[in-house]
Amino acid sequence: MLSDKTPNNRKNPLVRAFRKYHRVLAIILCLPLVLTVLTGVAYTIAVDWFDQTDAIELLMGLHTLKIVHLEKFYPLLNGIGLIGLLVTGMTMTNLFKKPKSVNQNPE
Repeated sequence: MLSDKTPNNRKNPLVRAFRKYHRVLAIILCLPLVLTVLTGVAYTIAVDWFDQTDAIELLMGLHTLKIVHLEKFYPLLNGIGLIGLLVTGMTMTNLFKKPKSVNQNPE
């Protein structure tokens, strides 16, 4: 992991800003994403492996937060948050950075 004190980050304030936004988004989205993953896996295990149809309503209510009447917004916010994490994370990897030109003749 690169520190913020490397020469590239001192020159590029955009990378520093994306690191900051990525860190904040990751902290905010940690619990909702863990809840979504755990309930999704628990749903699959309960239905496919143990044939527990009684747990379906509870697990799907937790999975979409229908229990607290957020079923219309929760998946959308999860998706937008993940797209934000993806964009900020990809920009920090330098995949979109132009390659340095190699000088063949150093004279």
